[in-house]
Amino acid sequence: MEKLVLEYADAMTQTPVEVPEALFAKLQEKFTDAQLVELTATMAWENYRARFDHAFGVEAEGFTKGSYCALPVRAAGQA
Repeated sequence: MEKLVLEYADAMTQTPVEVPEALFAKLQEKFTDAQLVELTATMAWENYRARFDHAFGVEAEGFTKGSYCALPVRAAGQA
């Protein structure tokens, strides 16, 4: 399901936006209409925010320096 959502995010980020019907049909099999609205709105908002920030030269605040995604360290053998 994560790969499907990432494929959707890629399609939504393209200019112009082109979401293939087959991809949207797969999404409809996994998500309710309400979930698709929320997912699409979230992606659209993030695209808007990123483009708005870029236009005004807004940079990252440096919390992670953009070099990694901080995740908890798992003990050996945990999945």
